[in-house]
Amino acid sequence: MKKKEDKQKDAEALRKELEASKNVFVTGYEKLKVEQDYELRKAVRGAGGKYRVVKNNVAAKASEGTAAEQILKDLKGMTSLAYTKADPVALAKALTTYAKANPTFTFKAGLVEGRVIDVKAINDLAAMPAKEEIFAKLLYLINAPAQRLATVINTVGRNLAVVIDQGCKESKFK
Repeated sequence: MKKKEDKQKDAEALRKELEASKNVFVTGYEKLKVEQDYELRKAVRGAGGKYRVVKNNVAAKASEGTAAEQILKDLKGMTSLAYTKADPVALAKALTTYAKANPTFTFKAGLVEGRVIDVKAINDLAAMPAKEEIFAKLLYLINAPAQRLATVINTVGRNLAVVIDQGCKESKFK
């Protein structure tokens, strides 16, 4: 059994991590085997996140005064946290992919960019394209009008050159 000082250190370390993370997913991990837990941690690390099993009362105390306070109070059952400072979509995709393969792994709530989201929103978030893909589409949409304008301007010049060329050819033949 942990001493009170150790619990306070754990709560303070968790508090620092929660303050630094904008995106937190609260999950349940009942009946996971060691191999399954290893695969989950590997998937979370691959998505740029961290995974931590927490005691409910320690999580509630550590989250007081942070954005995660709303999702970490009144927790029940076995609880774990997956959190990241980076792209929440990548982490949500990794977690939902893992949850599909392991039905005992469940979502309880989430916090994305400081806003509380429910389980359905987590699944919707996982269905979104990655941040890089969204940026690429946005850049294409920004560049498309300029590309079309350049094409139209080039077309006028090209058509003029074709008309002049045809005029020159016709005058040589007559």
